[in-house]
Amino acid sequence: MVFNVSSAYIGIGANLGDKRENGFRALEHLSRIPGCRLAGRSRWFVSRPVGASGREWFLNGVACLETEMGGRELLTHLLAAEAAMGRVRTEKWGPRIIDLDLLLLGQEIIERGDLQVPHPLMHTRRFVLVPMAELAPSLVHPVLGRTMEDLLKSLAEEGQEVIPLEAVGVHVFVRKP
Repeated sequence: MVFNVSSAYIGIGANLGDKRENGFRALEHLSRIPGCRLAGRSRWFVSRPVGASGREWFLNGVACLETEMGGRELLTHLLAAEAAMGRVRTEKWGPRIIDLDLLLLGQEIIERGDLQVPHPLMHTRRFVLVPMAELAPSLVHPVLGRTMEDLLKSLAEEGQEVIPLEAVGVHVFVRKP
């Protein structure tokens, strides 16, 4: 029997609690999803919140999973991982202990209710494209037909600061509640 294996790219974000630890816990959850294998990840980055001022900066990164799952099944596992880590959804783009976004699933294009792949805003967000371009610079966006590196180069930096975590220091960025 032949299985269709796809590379799924998962955006990881956190701006509550020990953000770095939350990122590593999310990677552990991803590595335990049945039928998936953690194939790689970007470094961690720090970014200013988009759409809300006065909030804690985010820890962001991207992980690559090799999977045989379809988008709906994978999304179900991502939401379960968020819930297991204590995520409670109270407001759109609000503070969160963890956020796991299905960015890409191979070259699939999915538009079904709450599931849109590629993620509809990924090409407009530096906090997604910086780690994506680090992890998979020549990966082509299935709708836009442009590489991650090219999409990043064309995106303005103004108001979307994204800094490698090691540049700001873990002790400065990571705060316990």
